[in-house]
Amino acid sequence: MQKILIANRGEIAERIIRTCNRLGIETVAVYSEADKDMPYVHSATIARHIGEAPPQKSYLNVDLLIEIAKEEKVDAVHPGYGFLSENGEFSERLQEEGLTFIGPSVDVIKLMGDKLSSRRTMIEAGVPVVPGSEQPVESLEEACRLAMEMGYPVMLKASGGGGGIGMHRCETQQDIENTYEQTKKRAKAYFKNEDMFIEKYVGNARHIEVQVFGDSQGNVVHMFERNCSVQRRNQKVIEEAQSPAISDSARMRICEAAVLAAKHVNYCNAGTVEFIMDENENFYFLEMNTRLQVEHPITESITGLDLVEWQLLVASGNPLPLKQEEITSKGHSIEFRLYAEDPVTFFPSPGLIKKWHMPIQEGIRIDSGYGPDLKVTPFYDPMIAKIIISAQSREKAIERAKEYLEQVEVEGIKTNLPFLRHALNTDEFIQGNYHTGFIQSMKPIAN
Repeated sequence: MQKILIANRGEIAERIIRTCNRLGIETVAVYSEADKDMPYVHSATIARHIGEAPPQKSYLNVDLLIEIAKEEKVDAVHPGYGFLSENGEFSERLQEEGLTFIGPSVDVIKLMGDKLSSRRTMIEAGVPVVPGSEQPVESLEEACRLAMEMGYPVMLKASGGGGGIGMHRCETQQDIENTYEQTKKRAKAYFKNEDMFIEKYVGNARHIEVQVFGDSQGNVVHMFERNCSVQRRNQKVIEEAQSPAISDSARMRICEAAVLAAKHVNYCNAGTVEFIMDENENFYFLEMNTRLQVEHPITESITGLDLVEWQLLVASGNPLPLKQEEITSKGHSIEFRLYAEDPVTFFPSPGLIKKWHMPIQEGIRIDSGYGPDLKVTPFYDPMIAKIIISAQSREKAIERAKEYLEQVEVEGIKTNLPFLRHALNTDEFIQGNYHTGFIQSMKPIAN
């Protein structure tokens, strides 16, 4: 590849540009009116204005993205994550125009993007899945009946959902009655798919995901697992690689299951197989993200690999650079997502960043698309930086993180920095024995 278009913005665009610059690949960035002063716009070889601030008028404008890609004569398009990264129609359009999509095939994106079809596929593959309905729930009455049969609590989920959208934990029939129609409407609005299903809620569980990579020759490898159990509104806030409080045998089994899942669908490029694991280390398939993950830097930190470089190599038709036995893990890495949001309510807090202090230090990686005198707008995800902290051991990584987070300063907007500091100092996190209910069980912090 000589030239690629990045159909995204902010820190992930900056991240992709960094690897492309090292490999001598030219980059075309696109930017909305709200992002014209963002650092990635100046980092790219070429930057093209793509429209007004709302995503529907800019980053989700498929026709304009393809028009720019053809005008700039790019070889391929990298979707980053979010926006069009798991949109099968976008990938299909690129294929029709003779452009390479840096990701899996159209069929796989569509198959794994629908939670119901992916559940059925994983059952066929022999991968354990959470007990639940295998067909769309046709009515509120059916949802209530299925929940009663499974036993509360249950999860009401949108089949096309993602990013925590279209998911509700229901403790009673009243909860289902209160959320069914609302969830269905949101699913149709966000994903153009109003299919719903019911899944048994696994309590005190850990969210464990496995990074997988496949090539067009049929090779698939894993790059170990990540623990992503610190979540609010079903969205991740702190991630670790490798996962604490998991036995070596469970780690081997869950990584093997992820490879089995990827091989069953002939997966090519970067992907993540997500599981829920209970207190007895039984694990169940949740979904497969057919893209690069926000938390990929911690996998890069423990393996020493550049996943974006692997994506480009595989998308060019090359085999995987390494075999499974050649991929090793060293040390420990923790990622803290810094959001422009209230640290107590987690509501977004857009505004002008007046001070930005994140010192460069050994063992610290900052992936960000922001800086001082830049405005965080309400149009996009409120994540403003990822702070990745690595060390020889988990204990040393936590120690380094405590010291570093005290040095970080962001002023002019509210951020979740007080929450990150607080979470890092809890006994549950230090011991590594936390689960997806961790935030709800934490003692409140002062605002």
